[in-house]
Amino acid sequence: MRNLSYCSDPFLYQRRQTREVMVGNVGIGGANPIRVQSMITCDTMDTEMSIQQTMELAKVGCEIVRITAPTVKDARNLEHILKGLRERGCDVPIVADIHFKPEAAMEAAKWVDKVRINPGNYADSKKFVIREYTDEQYAAELSRIRERFSPLVDLCKQRGIAIRIGTNHGSLSDRIMNRYGDTPLGMVESAFEFARIARDLDYHAFVFSMKSSNPKVMIAAYRLLVARLNEEGPDWNYPIHLGVTEAGEGEDARIKSAIGIGSLLADGIGDTIRVSLTEDSPHEIPVAKALVANIKKTSNIQPASAVDGLRRGERPTSNVELSFDPFSYQRRTTGTIERDGVRLGGEELIRVVVRQENFDKVAHKIDKMGDYKPEIVYENASVVEVDPRDEAAIAQLNKNSAPQFVTVKDQPDLSVIAAFRLLAARLQPRHPILLKGKADTSLPHSGFVIPSTFDLRPSSFLHTLLTAATNIGSLLCDGIGDAILVQGEEAPGQALRLSYNILQAAGSRIFKTDYVACPSCGRTLFNLQTTTAKIKAATLHLKGVKIAIMGCIVNGPGEMADADFGYVGGAPGKVNLYVGKTPVKFNIPEAEAVGLLQDLIREHGKWVEPSERRAEAPV
Repeated sequence: MRNLSYCSDPFLYQRRQTREVMVGNVGIGGANPIRVQSMITCDTMDTEMSIQQTMELAKVGCEIVRITAPTVKDARNLEHILKGLRERGCDVPIVADIHFKPEAAMEAAKWVDKVRINPGNYADSKKFVIREYTDEQYAAELSRIRERFSPLVDLCKQRGIAIRIGTNHGSLSDRIMNRYGDTPLGMVESAFEFARIARDLDYHAFVFSMKSSNPKVMIAAYRLLVARLNEEGPDWNYPIHLGVTEAGEGEDARIKSAIGIGSLLADGIGDTIRVSLTEDSPHEIPVAKALVANIKKTSNIQPASAVDGLRRGERPTSNVELSFDPFSYQRRTTGTIERDGVRLGGEELIRVVVRQENFDKVAHKIDKMGDYKPEIVYENASVVEVDPRDEAAIAQLNKNSAPQFVTVKDQPDLSVIAAFRLLAARLQPRHPILLKGKADTSLPHSGFVIPSTFDLRPSSFLHTLLTAATNIGSLLCDGIGDAILVQGEEAPGQALRLSYNILQAAGSRIFKTDYVACPSCGRTLFNLQTTTAKIKAATLHLKGVKIAIMGCIVNGPGEMADADFGYVGGAPGKVNLYVGKTPVKFNIPEAEAVGLLQDLIREHGKWVEPSERRAEAPV
């Protein structure tokens, strides 16, 4: 890939500068703070419930609320929802979520403050057809899209409302899939097709997004988007909305969201965010707010030498090359070493390290801990702690021909992500790296908090979870790290579970069932929370099996491209089952669907009986 730049300095936080786009009375981008969004989950035709859920979201700090409009009838009812909200003194901006139907978009645009369209299915009927497009055929497709999209742009321009061009990895058009593949490049090109039409019509009140359920894909797509925007020129400085789609529920979903959203915020990318949970929507807001609060704190922590250099107009790290390709994942190549009888580095598993104090607390039950056991004790591992700014110390390490186990020395003026990137860039690749977050001893331990009561208090487990997931998960997605140490959590069981869950969410080490579950919305054809709970109860013991749970067809097949099996709402009370992205069973009564999903897993040789699995996660 040509030399593209996605941020001003990957070793020094600086928020990307964008133009301002107004959504109702809320500004996105420009000098505005990072905005927090969510989406109501009820039927859009239920006016009273839509008003109630919107007001509940606004009450807990949601700044922009999205409502699905799958049909013209739903879109028309947005008038009544808006009227009811404004009459009750709620002025939160409303966004219409549109898939498939330009006619619904045109109706919704009469009432709302912003329209979100998905380039992959706006005026496109996805058929998973494999065909080659000649340049003439491709141009004809673009002309057809222009004809369908231009009226919406004209109406939004006339009304002074915004558009989000929101690409989803799971619903790229056949046209894009066949020319660019199921790739970050395809996601960016899909959005650019629509952006060019808007710009040709002198319309600029739009925002981009590049959502995926896979944090690695999401991060690469957003970075590539920003790099391409920079390449196009300074007037392509449009704001960006961040989100990990189909993140799921509970601790896993919060970790996955922190990895995807938190790492991009740390790169200075993102003007508005939504944390998508398969839970009641108000639960999303504290997580989103905590991610924003974390990046505010991180942005004030810079390597002292970098700060001094900036004061002199210098870029101290400007001549340092990244150890990784920001646009495609590849694990950093290292030598292999052994510590505490465990091999790490090279092609070995990324290992979990604990302090001696925590190891002593669980030593009596290690043989019963299954996949969640500590693997290396820090004090026994001969870890070399180094300040990555200390060039003399790095040079001394690099003189050693034998691989050394290296980590960053804890210092208050070091940003974790920047520090480990700098270490990986300056350290010769044969030396394995231990990733560890900053230990925050000022925060008292408060014990695990169940997902429905995660809160924003600095002492809550949410703080440790989001900080560790953002820092360690981001670096894992950069390909950096051969072992991890979670700091700041005194309970050894929780620290271990968090360590392994970060590895799983980053796709670095699979040790349990992986779930892709969409958040509920008005398109959902069954109760996602209860259905997800039933599926988990039946399949949680299937190590390494990936199951997608989708309330409707919008992103179903695409987001299931790397899932083994899929459970998708096909009609009210009916479920379709998939193997990969191929539907194999149709219109199954919901009461029978979980049992038939288990049978499908058996048919494909991936079923084991629960008794054959080892111990589950510690608490």
